[in-house]
Amino acid sequence: MRPLLLGPNQPPARFYRGGPRIAEFRGSPDTGDRTPEDWIGSTTTLAGESRLGLTVLDDGTLLRDAIAADPEGWLGADHFDRFGSDAMLLVKLLDPGQRLPVHAHPDREFASDLLDHDHGKAEAWFVLEPGEVYLGLKRDVSRGELLDIVARQDTEALLGLLHRMTVAAGDAVYVPPGVLHATGEGVFLAEVQEPEDLSILLEWRGFELDGERDGHLGLGFDVVIDAVDRVGRSDSEVEAWISRCREGEMLEGEVLPAAAAPFFRLAHHDIRGSTGVGTGFAVGIAMGELVLETAHGGSLELRGGTTFVVPAAVGALRAVGEGRLLLCRPPHPDAA
Repeated sequence: MRPLLLGPNQPPARFYRGGPRIAEFRGSPDTGDRTPEDWIGSTTTLAGESRLGLTVLDDGTLLRDAIAADPEGWLGADHFDRFGSDAMLLVKLLDPGQRLPVHAHPDREFASDLLDHDHGKAEAWFVLEPGEVYLGLKRDVSRGELLDIVARQDTEALLGLLHRMTVAAGDAVYVPPGVLHATGEGVFLAEVQEPEDLSILLEWRGFELDGERDGHLGLGFDVVIDAVDRVGRSDSEVEAWISRCREGEMLEGEVLPAAAAPFFRLAHHDIRGSTGVGTGFAVGIAMGELVLETAHGGSLELRGGTTFVVPAAVGALRAVGEGRLLLCRPPHPDAA
């Protein structure tokens, strides 16, 4: 087994604009302004789809099928003992060409009990280009008030409830399940998340969405509103979900707040020469000119914007060259 390069995997005709910066980042052909997401190392389909969203390897095999055929080789024995053949991970590049609608994602318990899904959708962002984000309520909000705002599609009132903040390149932001959030126009992100496509959309006016039909996961807003965290958070509580880089210094190693550990891991490595970058199944994004070396003598050349997947069976990894590396991994079996 060996690390494998991954090509773009951008589902078309999304409900919001974006995509050109993914093409620029990768050095690949522009796919238009309705392809704002690149699903990397994906064993997950878009909601309601049977294949769209899944990563296809160079030989035509679905990554999902390759893992199912050899889960211990791909994911490692400890992972397999704890989670079976579930990769427990989805990684994306996000290029929102407009502010996203305010939304939230259910947690595991809600998704399991009411939707018969194995995961909720915690997520986290590593900021590649700066911008604004909205994250968490500034005050407690009753279910009645929130349902009323949704029914009226009062965008000003909805955004006014949320913390609005600027994030810099190199910051890492954890978004707990249930927490209302939106990304602003212009921010460019790498996202790691639980492997589901489950969104509760509280806003749809001005977007190519039928929110009254599709915004509530088929449960109705009166039911799904209970999956939304309606607790107000102080500035310091929201800042605890963000790992800030210092001016001129990128975060190094594991970058996410501790609260993200039960769901996924995300490490950033600034490579200047030769650096060990860990073991285990990983989905990666490279920036710069690097070579990824394995414990068994294999290697993979990486250029800026390259994405790749690494089976656990290749052993310890070492990155050589000049550049930066993002490695996204499932939760450690002991942390989940």
